Amino acid sequence: MRLYKSAFILLLGILFITGCKQKKQEAPQSEDKPSVVVDVKGEVIKYAVDTTNLQGYLAYDAGKKGKRPGILIVHEWWGHNDYVRHRADMLAELGYTTLALDMYGDGKQAMHPDDAGKFAQQVMGNIGEAKKRFDVALKLLKEQPTVDSTRIAAIGYCFGGSVALTMANMGADLDAVAAFHSGVQLPVMPNKDLKATVLVCNGADDPFINKESVTTFKAQLDSLNIEYKYVEYPGVVHSFTSKVADSLGNKFNLPLKYDAEADRKSWNELKNLLNEVFNESM
Repeated sequence: MRLYKSAFILLLGILFITGCKQKKQEAPQSEDKPSVVVDVKGEVIKYAVDTTNLQGYLAYDAGKKGKRPGILIVHEWWGHNDYVRHRADMLAELGYTTLALDMYGDGKQAMHPDDAGKFAQQVMGNIGEAKKRFDVALKLLKEQPTVDSTRIAAIGYCFGGSVALTMANMGADLDAVAAFHSGVQLPVMPNKDLKATVLVCNGADDPFINKESVTTFKAQLDSLNIEYKYVEYPGVVHSFTSKVADSLGNKFNLPLKYDAEADRKSWNELKNLLNEVFNESM
């Protein structure tokens, strides 16, 4: 991916379910406790902002009783694809209700970096429209019967991380925001409207993340006394959480590479953040 340029309400559609999948597994328990069956249900949900049709993916543990925190997930610049849905399922297995939103419309995906860059810039270049699409997804998540609307976080990968951070900086009602292999030179930088605890996990050798932008980003957070954690993994480059990064990097001659250790460590950072912010072990 390339650095994003500094320049990046109504809900008209009634959601409806167009498909679903279920995945069951036994969560590990100690010998003196019975096994707990995790029943992850995934649903494709269609919604809209003005004349733009959007396609999201909702995942939750159908076997879990009561309301739980909700997590909004923003996709990479490739668009709303299987990767972001897999992450939604992973968080649902932990006990959260998750909504992988659609920032491009109609579940549109890019097959080439040129198209991905164009789609991403269209969003980040019209931040007002981007906020509409984020806000309507946030509202949709909060309305889910399994969600405690007072406990919400947002996460994102690559382009999605920049979106999530920008929305938090614009005052989105979030308890926490997390970004992975994400640029931090944002259309809206941290300011007094930021209410969320912040986590950013990036590769220390990611050529798409300017070192000066990191210094500026951290300095602004420090000036606001915002609780945050910025983690850099030595020797790690872009898209380190995606197992298809190597093949995409080879195909398009881009510095993308999966790193299993950084993937595991960053996922644990996210789990720790959510446990701390929501004050419970999911």
